[in-house]
Amino acid sequence: MYIGYARVSSADQSCNLQNDALSKSGCEKIFSDIASGAKIERKGLNDTINYMRPGDTLVVWRLDRLGRTLSSLISFVNELNNKQLCFKSIVENIDTTSPTGKFFFHVTGAFAELERNIIKERTRAGLEAARSRGRLGGRPKVISSDKIRAAIDLYEKKNSSISEICRLLKISERSFYRYKSLT
Repeated sequence: MYIGYARVSSADQSCNLQNDALSKSGCEKIFSDIASGAKIERKGLNDTINYMRPGDTLVVWRLDRLGRTLSSLISFVNELNNKQLCFKSIVENIDTTSPTGKFFFHVTGAFAELERNIIKERTRAGLEAARSRGRLGGRPKVISSDKIRAAIDLYEKKNSSISEICRLLKISERSFYRYKSLT
């Protein structure tokens, strides 16, 4: 029996694409998680494994839905193997029911980890280059220092409520409190 597992990293993402692909590949039941791939403990994945019986095949849309590192992927697939469970990845066309599929799993996992490491390296280099030019990164400040001073001055005069000050200066109360705590 094919059992599907889908994962997205945050609540604003959807598993629809993965669920459609898993259903199309013949999965009779699909479990899912909203969790980072770096998290070791994932309820949906645990439920998937507990539901499966020897001879069943765990199907994922892509390898990176299971883990981020080659070592964690290999460890996980070995754990499946020890439980007499098989593994299949749709996008990478990996099926560990054959020796060739097992080999291809290891090779593809290595390339996936290499790609993630290259992206990390490029990001780090770009941030360092920006810092050397005096840029700090992060979100730009929306509220000018003049507006912050005006808000604090009005607050200290105690003539206006915080909501009135924020409405007048067109800033959120959350921003007001954040900048006030910095002064």
